Amino acid sequence: MTPYLRLQGIVKRFGSFTALHGIDLAIERGEFVCFLGPSGCGKTTLLRVVAGLEAQSAGRIEQGGRDISTLAPAQRDYGIVFQSYALFPNLNVADNVAYGLVNRRTPKAQARERVAELLRLVGLPGTEAKYPSQLSGGQQQRIALARALATSPGLLLLDEPLSALDAIVRVHLRQEIRSLQRTLGVTTIMVTHDQEEALSVADRIVVMNHGVIEQVGTPEQVYREPATPFVADFVGRVNVLAAQALPDGRLRIGATVCEHAAAGVPQAGGALQVYLRPEDVAVAASAAHFGAGASNVVPATLDKLEFLGAYCLARLAAPAVAEQGLTAVLSPHFVTEHALAPGRELALRLRPERLRVFGPAAGPA
Repeated sequence: MTPYLRLQGIVKRFGSFTALHGIDLAIERGEFVCFLGPSGCGKTTLLRVVAGLEAQSAGRIEQGGRDISTLAPAQRDYGIVFQSYALFPNLNVADNVAYGLVNRRTPKAQARERVAELLRLVGLPGTEAKYPSQLSGGQQQRIALARALATSPGLLLLDEPLSALDAIVRVHLRQEIRSLQRTLGVTTIMVTHDQEEALSVADRIVVMNHGVIEQVGTPEQVYREPATPFVADFVGRVNVLAAQALPDGRLRIGATVCEHAAAGVPQAGGALQVYLRPEDVAVAASAAHFGAGASNVVPATLDKLEFLGAYCLARLAAPAVAEQGLTAVLSPHFVTEHALAPGRELALRLRPERLRVFGPAAGPA
């Protein structure tokens, strides 16, 4: 099956600086895809290349089976929402939403009907006569979204559309955008540097760094099965432990011999890095909790406890596996039940099936 949007060998240079290094990506019709990465990684540049707002230095772009590599933005089939909303302050809501329809010479009655329909979809019916200055930031972003959808584009591009909003509005609006996208079935690309935002709305996440794609996968794959140390570090919290492969296939992590379920670990030899999410560090009041003969169990001392509402972050000293200590997630109920406080002696277990092992070449060992 031919993907709806295909990028092949996309390179973008600005003088001597290369912002994109041979990007290959296929996006299916109706998918919600997030470009995720730190500032300067190339995600916005890639979005602008797709939109035709930047011309690629090399490579090919196909949309719906049509080569759009050299087409002007107006000849491409997309709607776009910018971080800054970019509403026309001198036009009311109705005229802002209808802007693209007017340019396409849509009959006035049909345009009015389409504007009313879209305002209902974004939850702002009856605001046609208001001006952008009379709306909150969240309302302005909804109007910008309605304007982008007015011409029923095949592709919706969102350039960090929620970053200027406060946290509560941002969480609410991202779910509304996702619900609207599912309702309309429009293929959507959203640029964001917010990991939680990407994990919560995307069908697939494209993790970028220094102009290359580090990993493409579902939110679960990117978080639970990071393909590179960068992805493991960038997406969520992680403990990084020094390790060495042993001849019997096990790992020596610090001073402790540990079982693991990672594939492709060398039989013996050089230094490795083990990545483990805080929620994959099992913590108990004593080693007896894990049962006789349980693997990867070591003593620990609680150094610091940080209450974060639904969960607590525990900083643990565990010299048997980590010189710098490690972080675990605890439930407030566990903390209360055991009256945890700094200095408390505990036991922890590194879950063998959750150890992610990387070799010195920065790929999975």
